[in-house]
Amino acid sequence: MRLSSSSTTGIMLPLIIIEAIIFGGSVYIAVAVRFMGATDQEIASSVGLILPEALAFASIMLPSMAAMGLYQTHSREEPIGMFARVLAAFALGSILSIVLFYIFPQLYLGRGVFALTLLFSLLAIGTIRPLFFQFLDERSPGMRLLILGAGEKAHSIPTRMRRRTDRRGIQIVGFLPAAREEIHIDESLLLTYSGHLVDLVKEKDIDEIVIAQDEMRANLNMEELLECKLAGVDIIDLPTLFERQTGQVNLKLLTPSWLIFSKRFRLDPLSQLLKRTFDILMAVIICLLTLPIMLITALAIWIESGFKGPILFRQERVGENGKTFPVLKFRSMQTDAEADGKARWATENDDRVTRVGRFIRKVRIDELPQCWNVLKGEMSFVGPRPERPEFVEKLKKSIPYYDVRHVVKPGLTGWAQLCYPYGANEKDAAEKLKFDLYYVKHQSLRFDMIILLSTVEVVLFGKGAR
Repeated sequence: MRLSSSSTTGIMLPLIIIEAIIFGGSVYIAVAVRFMGATDQEIASSVGLILPEALAFASIMLPSMAAMGLYQTHSREEPIGMFARVLAAFALGSILSIVLFYIFPQLYLGRGVFALTLLFSLLAIGTIRPLFFQFLDERSPGMRLLILGAGEKAHSIPTRMRRRTDRRGIQIVGFLPAAREEIHIDESLLLTYSGHLVDLVKEKDIDEIVIAQDEMRANLNMEELLECKLAGVDIIDLPTLFERQTGQVNLKLLTPSWLIFSKRFRLDPLSQLLKRTFDILMAVIICLLTLPIMLITALAIWIESGFKGPILFRQERVGENGKTFPVLKFRSMQTDAEADGKARWATENDDRVTRVGRFIRKVRIDELPQCWNVLKGEMSFVGPRPERPEFVEKLKKSIPYYDVRHVVKPGLTGWAQLCYPYGANEKDAAEKLKFDLYYVKHQSLRFDMIILLSTVEVVLFGKGAR
């Protein structure tokens, strides 16, 4: 069995299906155990048809698991950390299920059946998950890759994809050196051929060829590559491999041609309308749900400041197409944090942060007023985080292609916020740009929903907050 690594969903889809069956099946098993010896009529009078309840439970638990980051292909969590996330997902799912029972009483399972359902599904998930990842990492070879090149660029594959999760779904068969190319790859990994490249591809059962030669124009044989393409073998370049396997763009390999030939840097009008509608709906829902929290936060800030000083903080940020706008946040720093007028990065354990500010930054409550920016159309719910103009001007000069992130609206949350800790310097900004460019290229409503679900994980586990 080969697993395509073309997307996170593709790799994790079997696990999602298995766990959906577990969640639904656990309801049936729990009913059978709880009402052992009862007649069908007695069971029907107590819990109804069972199927609607099973579907509802699975429909709640799967997004809860996703919200805890349990369907991320590139997770580096230790087993104990993974189990903690599973427990957190079950806690979230239990709360949502109780809310569902309150809204739709006909779906109520009963305390005994519900408790047994949670127990059986937790035991099954705890058993299946380790076996699935062991199979994924050890038994499933994935797509067989042939690397054209054995020089410096080709060497970046084993050096930059050291993690097992980065190589999930692929198997590198070997490296084929180009003529007059300085070899940087271990000899045991090198391949040779004397006939046609397509013959080697068929002999080694290659699924995909990766172009990684240092001097492509001089060394590429387009006729042989065309033969391989017509034989059903996919051909990709090195930046695409890194982008697909790691969920980020390798800035060192980025060229103007990559930007020119990329398809998704601008959404079509219909997709833009759907994204804007989604943003408005989410902003209204979040405002309504968090209104009590925002009122308590405003009161806490006001009390801590001695009943004086601003509660909200406005700061100029760079938005879509480089236009600046005033972003709104709950004030989390002292009023004289930048009394000298110099812009500074927020750092870990920043002494300018107040006691209330430290907490609201940790759980991202300070960002809630930005729902107003979303409603005004200055921001989206998902996108690159907006930076200050002073930092942007400096970063544009030192980081190639930094301005590309401004072709989309900035967001309350984003792919970089999920994949990289809080940025506090130019090096961090360059690392986060890799993920921002990946988002810009692959933006879609589906991707936005995945990011929003995963943001729940960030808030609960405090990743990236300062």
